[in-house]
Amino acid sequence: YLSLGDSLAFGYQPDLVAAGDLNAADYTSYAENFAAMRPQLTLVNYGCPGESTVTFSRGGCPAFSDRTPLHERFRGSQLKAALTFLRADPNEVSPITVTLYGNDWLPVLLDTCKGKVPCARSRGPKEATAFGARLASILEQLRAAAPEAEIVVTGAWNPDPSQLVPLTALYAAFEQAIARAATGSQARIARMLPVFNPPGKGPARLCALTFICSKGDPHPTDAGYRAMADAVTRALS
Repeated sequence: YLSLGDSLAFGYQPDLVAAGDLNAADYTSYAENFAAMRPQLTLVNYGCPGESTVTFSRGGCPAFSDRTPLHERFRGSQLKAALTFLRADPNEVSPITVTLYGNDWLPVLLDTCKGKVPCARSRGPKEATAFGARLASILEQLRAAAPEAEIVVTGAWNPDPSQLVPLTALYAAFEQAIARAATGSQARIARMLPVFNPPGKGPARLCALTFICSKGDPHPTDAGYRAMADAVTRALS
């Protein structure tokens, strides 16, 4: 089982970081939860905190400069490492999960738009289209290297409890971009909007499954990562 992507694939949790924990094995993502239910699988987790679709393809994951310990070290880009791994073990890897999204959009929302809704609504559709094209290219290359593998892409979700309604359409646009990219490579999508932003639930689910309300950090709690693993399981079934 090959897990690819950003801090959500890695299993980043702010409480462990604050405690100075440098043991990668303590960071349990949805990938570790998924693999734990399937002892026949050997997990290889290349997840790198800070990874975007740009750095995934070109290299330069921010965690490298921070010397963050990873589950699996690699040189160059994560895409190159994944393709090398898949070609070395033909027809031996399945599933492959891919989580890329937050580091493509959130810097635009927070740094460029300063969190302002009108700016986000204006910039969002163009950003979603560009992101979707980059993700599609990544998935096409993974599919070419692993034509028989089950590939699951995790979907987008809104991490801001104060802007759930105003930005509903925007996050749906990112979800659609991910779905189009997945469909083009015969991959599946594990939808995360129903997990973290279920209709009519307000911020309660988001607060329960992430650190956003307790620590101001959008990363999932242990319960959140388990919920993501359940969504991947549903996508595969």
